[in-house]
Amino acid sequence: MTRLDRLQNRMAASGIDLMALAPGAHLRWLLGFMPHPDERACLLLIGPDKAGFVMPALNAPDARQHTDLPFWEWRDDDGPDAALAVALDHVNPHPRSVAVDETMRADHALLVLDRVPNVKRGFAADTLGALRMIKDADELALLQENARMADAAHTAVREAMRDGITERALADIAKASFTAQGASIAFGIVGAGAHSSYPHHHTGDTPIRPGDVVVVDIGAEKGGYYSDITRMACLGTHPDEYQKVHDTVEAAVQAALAAIRPGVAAHVIDKAARDVITAAGYGDYFTHRTGHGLGSEVHEPPYITSNNPLILAEGMVFTVEPGIYLPDRFGVRLEEVAVVTATGCRVLSGLSRDLHSASV
Repeated sequence: MTRLDRLQNRMAASGIDLMALAPGAHLRWLLGFMPHPDERACLLLIGPDKAGFVMPALNAPDARQHTDLPFWEWRDDDGPDAALAVALDHVNPHPRSVAVDETMRADHALLVLDRVPNVKRGFAADTLGALRMIKDADELALLQENARMADAAHTAVREAMRDGITERALADIAKASFTAQGASIAFGIVGAGAHSSYPHHHTGDTPIRPGDVVVVDIGAEKGGYYSDITRMACLGTHPDEYQKVHDTVEAAVQAALAAIRPGVAAHVIDKAARDVITAAGYGDYFTHRTGHGLGSEVHEPPYITSNNPLILAEGMVFTVEPGIYLPDRFGVRLEEVAVVTATGCRVLSGLSRDLHSASV
């Protein structure tokens, strides 16, 4: 059964008569390719048993190489309205409910919604997103390989750490490692000293100095899937209180991982990590969720938050990344990618979470 077949079955079970997807992660997961995205409306319309593209004519020849679904083309001097009307008549002329891609441009979503007034409206995340959350064996293998490459990139950063090297230079070393392994870096957060207390620090030209702790949060894409890993390093002797904070975050990671298994709600995992940090007196300094899904996007469901009732299932993949951030001093974040198994979870990274101490 193809992914499109599975989606149409899921739509039927959920009472969705029509779905509209734009170029993005949903469409790439569904068909294995993504048409060129720009300001021109490109829409995959999916009905109970039919599907097809409303496609800008200039992009159609390339897109046809990747799919045998029907196309309704439109030219710049005509606009998409007529093509959309014909496509809807073919796919489902009288839907009672429609789900749109929650990531598509608002003007493109309105093109569809204005054509099907007085219907129940929702988002693709509730159906297609639910399918994407459960990774198959091929997806898990890609994620495992990406985690291995991230471990190697982290190791390269650790080996390069020295007095005077800048945050940006370390991020560039991670990028070079990923490139050498055939991956494309997606992000590289390197924060030295007080910058480590900013969860999403903008990596800059700050040099690493003795006594600085350094947060390194990196990830890359290969094969349409991503890595994401955070570890801590220090040049020379770490600051006072650092080890206590690190040990607390490590205990929070372990508590969250121990709580993961099918049938448990996502908020239980968040609470397991948060309770450890709160009990140690650092609750006010854990300022974000415990984790996010990882797959064909860096951030995707399931989100491991304090208010998410979603029940975990085997095959879900998400990060576990509690942190403590002491303003103007330092921060500690340790991040793993966990796969929900039949009895618990397994972690994709093989790199120790211990503080890496580089010699001055």
